[in-house]
Amino acid sequence: MKKWLLRIGGVFLLLLVAVLFWIGYNVRDRHPGYSKNLSIDPPQTPAPIKAGFAARKITPQVPDTWTDADGDAKFHPEKGDTWQDGNRNGKFDGVWIAGFHNNRPAAGIHDDLWARAMVLDDGQTRIALVVLDAIGFLHDDVIEVRNRIPAELQVDYTIVCSTHDHEAPDLIGIWGPKILKSGVDPAYREMVIEQAAGAVVDAVQRLRPAKLRFAQDLESGKAWVQDSRRPYVLDPGIRVMHAVDAEADTTLGVLINWANHPETLWSDNLYITSDFPHYIRKFVEEGIKKDGKTVLEGLGGVAVYVNGAIGGLMTTKPEFGIRDPFADTTYAGATFEKARAQGAQVARVVFNLLKRTDLPTIHEGGIRLQARTIFIPMKNPNFRLAAALGVLDRGFSGWIKLRSEVSAWTIGPASFVTIPGEIYPEIVNGGIEAPPGQDFEIEPLEVPPIREMMPGEFRFVFGLANDEIGYIIPRSEWDEKPPYLYNASSSPYGEVNSLGADAAPVIHSAVKALLRELSSEGEAITAKGKDE
Repeated sequence: MKKWLLRIGGVFLLLLVAVLFWIGYNVRDRHPGYSKNLSIDPPQTPAPIKAGFAARKITPQVPDTWTDADGDAKFHPEKGDTWQDGNRNGKFDGVWIAGFHNNRPAAGIHDDLWARAMVLDDGQTRIALVVLDAIGFLHDDVIEVRNRIPAELQVDYTIVCSTHDHEAPDLIGIWGPKILKSGVDPAYREMVIEQAAGAVVDAVQRLRPAKLRFAQDLESGKAWVQDSRRPYVLDPGIRVMHAVDAEADTTLGVLINWANHPETLWSDNLYITSDFPHYIRKFVEEGIKKDGKTVLEGLGGVAVYVNGAIGGLMTTKPEFGIRDPFADTTYAGATFEKARAQGAQVARVVFNLLKRTDLPTIHEGGIRLQARTIFIPMKNPNFRLAAALGVLDRGFSGWIKLRSEVSAWTIGPASFVTIPGEIYPEIVNGGIEAPPGQDFEIEPLEVPPIREMMPGEFRFVFGLANDEIGYIIPRSEWDEKPPYLYNASSSPYGEVNSLGADAAPVIHSAVKALLRELSSEGEAITAKGKDE
């Protein structure tokens, strides 16, 4: 009897060791020792600026299509859903769409997904930005992109952002066919990494002497987005940087920054699409036609759309109407016509801004940059479980902490801050509250607002930059336990998709420190120049 007990105990011990080893492997640090701590000053003498833009497709292959018999946007053959074995391998090969819910495979392609890159060079420093049509891109994968960019290209800093597209393949892992089964196709992720790095390479090779024109409309964008959680604070500004070839006087590219979830097509859409960013970029590049006539001329070049402070969350629900700016029609529901109208509205703002002749313009200048690696505790138990099971393919650095990154940089009259997730607009623009029902009885911690600390007239904030850690919620607005905020009957949406209440204070503090260093360096360099 004792022998059998010992044997059973030994088997259980071996199983326990195997499970612990498997969990340890899943949460291992993918890049041990990696750190990005940069402090770059501009050239002492302003130099000519160069800019380069490029775009590469990251559209997936959809080998097997299907028909949603009951219209629930979930693949259930047992309920009558049918599928077509396009690659004739005898099994359903789903391309799992990220966002909203599990088990939403693509039924086809509506428009291409892209990796769109911009590179700026001041003669001393070269900075790259590549934006992916994806729901998010984890920091470990960002590091992989950086590693694929040839060292001889001398790119000093690369930023990888996601548009947060809810109609693109899962690159995080939590939107697979089942809750505990990853939706990431490793081959697709590898392709995205290669194309992102390749877009940067292409942009470097296309560097041209450039003039940078800056413009912004801080009000119009509020008409096409809504806040779904109190306090109601938007990030409505549409900020633009127009890069013009200094010799040919043609458009190299246009950088557009506005904050809204690309989920206008909503949860029943089964087609791969980049949602409203597709139309913004298409119209800015190619122009807009109505009844066969051009109503706005395209600018050419490569349009790059970067999302902003979208936590809270900034969205366009089906019942929220969008008016077509060139027709007497308002679209509701979740349709491509509505997404098109939304893109046309933003593109029209861009056109109206850039047709002005008095915009601040620079052709010489310097890049000043601060970037820092940070570590954020992962308090969310669901995220911990997903990481332990390998569903969330993300390594820990230290005891259940995630390595992430923030940065701040300036060029000419513009400053830029990168945020590694979906930050709530009140942290960026002001308006944090300490409402009744808060889980922590504290006053707002994340003050002053980030934009208030940023230098320059044009203050760009890039969300989902170099990581996707989920919602970044002010600690004084954190709410998981009753009584709930503003005497509500249930907890608000947000916390379930956040690392935890520590994320916002850690990120705000890190950005605050970077901006302090950025400003002090700028003042020191200016003073030195005056003395000389």
